[in-house]
Amino acid sequence: MNRLRVCKKCRVYTLKDTCKVCGEPTVSPHPPRFSPQDPYGEYRRKLKREIMKEEGKEYAV
Repeated sequence: MNRLRVCKKCRVYTLKDTCKVCGEPTVSPHPPRFSPQDPYGEYRRKLKREIMKEEGKEYAV
């Protein structure tokens, strides 16, 4: 079963893995499922803090 996908570049929705307009790869428009026992949450938050620090923005916890 195919799922809805979206091109980040031109915002076109499709069922294909590549955009029919620009040829870029498409991604799922839905966020990942939430789990209170997220084993990688600590690492994602740490990475986000580092990225925000490099951009000169403050990351509120």
